[in-house]
Amino acid sequence: MKVTNPPIASDLMATARSFGNYDLAAALSDIIDNSIQAAASQVEIDFQYFDNDVIVRIRDNGSGMDGETLKRAMRPASSNPGTARDPKDLGRFGWGMKSASLSQARILTVVAWQSSNFVAARWNIDDITDWSMDFFEGGEAVSLLDRPPKSDSGTEVIWTNSDRLKESADSVDADELSTVVAMARKKLSLVFHRFLSGEAGTKLSITINGTEVNPVDPFVTSHNATQTLDAETIQMTGGRNILIKPFILPHFSKLDVVQQAEVGGEEGMIRNQGFYIYRNKRLIIHGTWFRLIPHGELSQLTRVRVDLPNNLDEEWKITLDKSDAQLPSALKSRLLKVIKKFSKKSVSVHRRKGVSTHIDNVEKVWCREVKNGQVIYKVNREHPLTRSVIGQDGVEAVLAMLETYFPADDLVKDSAKGVTQGPSDPCQFEYLTKQFFFKYLNDSNEEERSLENFIAYIQRVEPFASQKAYASSYVKENLAIYLK
Repeated sequence: MKVTNPPIASDLMATARSFGNYDLAAALSDIIDNSIQAAASQVEIDFQYFDNDVIVRIRDNGSGMDGETLKRAMRPASSNPGTARDPKDLGRFGWGMKSASLSQARILTVVAWQSSNFVAARWNIDDITDWSMDFFEGGEAVSLLDRPPKSDSGTEVIWTNSDRLKESADSVDADELSTVVAMARKKLSLVFHRFLSGEAGTKLSITINGTEVNPVDPFVTSHNATQTLDAETIQMTGGRNILIKPFILPHFSKLDVVQQAEVGGEEGMIRNQGFYIYRNKRLIIHGTWFRLIPHGELSQLTRVRVDLPNNLDEEWKITLDKSDAQLPSALKSRLLKVIKKFSKKSVSVHRRKGVSTHIDNVEKVWCREVKNGQVIYKVNREHPLTRSVIGQDGVEAVLAMLETYFPADDLVKDSAKGVTQGPSDPCQFEYLTKQFFFKYLNDSNEEERSLENFIAYIQRVEPFASQKAYASSYVKENLAIYLK
């Protein structure tokens, strides 16, 4: 005997709030996926702050929906993940818009229009009985918009009672929310960078409170020092193909501060090396080697773009929130060979970028002296940083120790392997730049003190002379305020 045993509507919809692992950026991304599917060229995201609520409106100029289509779109689990779908479809489970929206708010309203026909539907977690959903047509639907649409067709998703965006049940921390929105902006600029740049087809515009979201290319393909290596195609069963394209990023010294911040992200270059998995050109997961190799200093410049079609979701175990994937066992050995081959080139770039000792009219850190047929390396006493501590107790003894026990044998061995030393860590380089800057402020006359003079000054001193572009951009971006 079979009996009907449906879930309780209010309980299931409340549970849907915890489907996936949504933060604000992931929730917005799921909505934007729908806009792209609807052939939208513009997505406007607006956060409206009130004393006791945050209203979020996501409007696009896509194809919109009629009443029946909207009802299907609002139905929980509106599609079967195993069903064949359009190759450009970014969805999978039929939960995306609902679970993403309800992960942030308790009320989801969707308004859609085609020409002069307006329809709207609403789920309210606190007011669901027997799967009843509010539905509006005509003027009632139009009244839910806070401004008239500019496009002939489109959709607006509205979140109200956004409890996950509030500090407490009855208050909004505007500063904290601004920080969360700023973080979401950064993630969207990466997740949809191929759409924002136009690489994926029609160029997509995303604005947040009227400000454009600019694409962040994790491969810095526009930089002339980026190495784009030959792509490889891995054929799966059923004629389904995975396209693999490796990139070797420029050494940090060839990037300006903005580029370094964009490609390094909050966790730095090392944590962001690895595979960048795209599903229909939309970024799913990045900065992982899937435990095939460890993250390492010498492979930090390697990034491998992997393009998947949407009919490999099951093999890659794409999650509901489209923020994670698992590497199929059948691909592990194949991708490991790819990694090892391309990582060698990254190591080469990383090692070759050393500090040159052959720049004319530059104060070097070390001086090379030849005496009685022997080569001696001595710390340059005329280097500005060294000169500032000469005369202090114990300094001369430390310098003598460094010179006496200079690791010449190790240097010869490393040199034979093609290894050179340079400031490979941007944090280390930035620390030296700041120390040198504050010394300049202390030593220079106020009349002569200027940003231009300091930049000209450090370009005559190592290690800054051989890292001119990065040093100059870092100073302008972070230290100019001290000279105003």
